[in-house]
Amino acid sequence: MKTFNAMYSNRFASQFRRLLSIQTASTPNDNALKFITKGVRLLPPHIQKSTIEIDDLASATEKSPLALQLFKVPGVKSILIGDDFITVNKVDEKLSNSDHSRWQFLKPQIINVIDRSLSKSSEKKVNVLTPQFLENISNVHHDDYIVSQEPLDTDDDVTYEIKELINTRIRPAIQDDGGDVQFRRFDPDAGIVYIKLKGACKSCSLSEDTLKHGIESMLQHYVEEVKEVKAILDPEEEISLKEFEKLEKKLMSRSTV
Repeated sequence: MKTFNAMYSNRFASQFRRLLSIQTASTPNDNALKFITKGVRLLPPHIQKSTIEIDDLASATEKSPLALQLFKVPGVKSILIGDDFITVNKVDEKLSNSDHSRWQFLKPQIINVIDRSLSKSSEKKVNVLTPQFLENISNVHHDDYIVSQEPLDTDDDVTYEIKELINTRIRPAIQDDGGDVQFRRFDPDAGIVYIKLKGACKSCSLSEDTLKHGIESMLQHYVEEVKEVKAILDPEEEISLKEFEKLEKKLMSRSTV
């Protein structure tokens, strides 16, 4: 009996510590909250420096059972998974008639979902991705799925320096705010760096400040060839943004009637 009680006690203590290790941090985006899983690594070793963004239920089904469960929480709009954090973007309260779009309702539900998922494993490192998605990452270039652009020996000197600055100086600061940035390409003729914002930064009202006064100013300071930094959207994101803007205008017009 003592052995059983000791085993049960240790197991409960381990799960309780993990529950306590899930902390939250605010971001510059009022509609995004960062959930930090201290002591628990969410990604396998070969992609620990990356982040995975999941924008809809179909993508969650393909990539992550944890994300799939999070999307079942009413009000969750998108998810960014890092090695030791998950950023959840919610529906703007202005566009919802439900109280469940408020963090006071969403936050405990999200913590509960994350805790249940992590508690299924007794290991310090867990994998929240589907086996098929991990196989896809192994079979194709990582940039098709995740944010990670290590400088390569084949890069020209300017591109190498830009990537190095983004990885060592810019990404850590943006990840602290629950977001991430992906280098897409550098146009040497125009001096334009094309990037993609992720997570909390993507839909933040301060995203333009982040782009111009944060990323652009730093790259221009260290790399004289950089004249401008532009954020780009994937085709499906452009469509979603246009539809969102239409809905926002429609709801705003109703509120003024």
